[in-house]
Amino acid sequence: MQSITSRQAAALLFAIFAPCTSAGNSTDSHLASRYLPGDPGWPTHAEWNQLNETVGGRLIQGRPLARDCFGSSTLNDPVNVMSPYWLNDSCNPFLGPNGTCTLGNMASYAIDVADAGSVMAGIQFAQQKNLRLTIKNTGHDYLGRSAGEGSLALWTHNLKNISVLNYTSPHYTGPALKVGAGIEVAEAYAAAQQHGLRVVGGGCPTVGVAGGWLPGGGHGPLTAAYGLGADEALEYEVVTAAGQHLVVSPTSNYSDLYWALSGGGPGNYAVVLSITIQAHPDGPVAGLSLSFVNTDATTYWRAIAAWIQRLLEIDVHFPKLNSAATFTSAGFSLDFVTLPDVSSEAELTTAIGPFLHDLQQLNITVSTLETQLSPNYYAHYQYFTTSSTINTTNETVGNRLIPRSVARHHLPALIDTLQGISNNNSAAVFVIENNNVTHQNVGNQPGANAVLPAWRDSLFSLNFGVEIAPDASWEVIWAHQTEVNDWLDALRAVTPGGGSYQNEATFNDAEWKQDYFGVNYDRLAAIKAKYDPEYVFFANAAVGSDVRWRLAKDGSGRLYRR
Repeated sequence: MQSITSRQAAALLFAIFAPCTSAGNSTDSHLASRYLPGDPGWPTHAEWNQLNETVGGRLIQGRPLARDCFGSSTLNDPVNVMSPYWLNDSCNPFLGPNGTCTLGNMASYAIDVADAGSVMAGIQFAQQKNLRLTIKNTGHDYLGRSAGEGSLALWTHNLKNISVLNYTSPHYTGPALKVGAGIEVAEAYAAAQQHGLRVVGGGCPTVGVAGGWLPGGGHGPLTAAYGLGADEALEYEVVTAAGQHLVVSPTSNYSDLYWALSGGGPGNYAVVLSITIQAHPDGPVAGLSLSFVNTDATTYWRAIAAWIQRLLEIDVHFPKLNSAATFTSAGFSLDFVTLPDVSSEAELTTAIGPFLHDLQQLNITVSTLETQLSPNYYAHYQYFTTSSTINTTNETVGNRLIPRSVARHHLPALIDTLQGISNNNSAAVFVIENNNVTHQNVGNQPGANAVLPAWRDSLFSLNFGVEIAPDASWEVIWAHQTEVNDWLDALRAVTPGGGSYQNEATFNDAEWKQDYFGVNYDRLAAIKAKYDPEYVFFANAAVGSDVRWRLAKDGSGRLYRR
């Protein structure tokens, strides 16, 4: 593979999204682009100081983590993100003493958001000074939506307010949890449990509930029981691009904005300050994990096919059961099974028993098998959440939602595709997460929110990818990305009607509009234009990202007006 620099690689990332004007066109002048540091129009120190005073001293200058201590948590950093693609090797200590340490794709400044007023001030400053605006919470971000070179970031991670309330509306009456944009999954689980409740959240404890997770759809261990995160949203507290501080719900004057925020993608329609979500009475939860190794390829792949077939039965007989299974060329691990509101472990054993019988028939020895009946959901989550079940972003990842029809009628073709990928790259990792979120199981109607309709027909969400070594070169990283996109193409060919979970998908999917938004795209685009006509909020592979602005093809990070 021909050697490429980090700048050239960054240019390749964006080229697929921007078939625009030539370099000689006047739209490529600085006057028709957002300013970057060093431009004549870049704000002066005095102007940045004035903004700092306006937001109560909460303006922070961006610094790459590696400058002081590589590996520090991005959760508590205002500009750094976890994905190595969007860090762009701008400050990688593994590059040695000749490497550079610059911000690269990160924001130049960030406002530590404390309230609606600080968001309004940030939006106004960015518009007046012709700056790119980004929104960052925890930094869990495969698609680069919370990164942007030379941008002013609105850092919502410290909005940690959380409260339990009794909620009443024409659509829902019952307990609810109001969470600030900075509340992480584990924090929400713990707060709900203290009040005898449980809420839907993600599998990774540090993902922001109201950050990218819920607006992107949001799945986790309780989605089969209650629905996707977007299905659980009751109302949003937001600040719009026009500086309006609103509370939007299905019955408000801004019901269209509520609809878009509920599954239409994060950081794109308004700045979310808090979300109120449904909460549910807690109770016992049964859990299970098991594993086995690959000692014979033929029987091993038959076992994986058997698990997929059994998921079809589980959907019917145990519709509230969720599970996550990881497999590679070396072995299979059912990381956790979650079955809420059961009186004994025996009910879970009944659900999984047919698969154990399949393994016996295949002469596959189960290496580990563990069951646990927990008194509440949070205890179950803590028991089964280990380092092996927490997603990281130091990896190349893609996603495909696998329709039930494929499992019923075309399973051999799917298994052949998965086995072919594994045979070509033994480092390939696959994750099967079954999420029974049909409208019948969730209890809502088609079109109730902007969740990709392919979710409703999917038997499971399939993640696939490879881990990225900390010292991986850009050549290796880009080769990973190309390979994973090839895998996506192969899986798309055998899964007609499927789509992709946008929060765990490739950032440069050539068919991102269809895969991430489907038939909802045009309606979402109209809502985007209504509430953000100047496209102040720009994010990669987001609705409307190809309308007003485009990223430079030279990898400079400059955002040009179309």
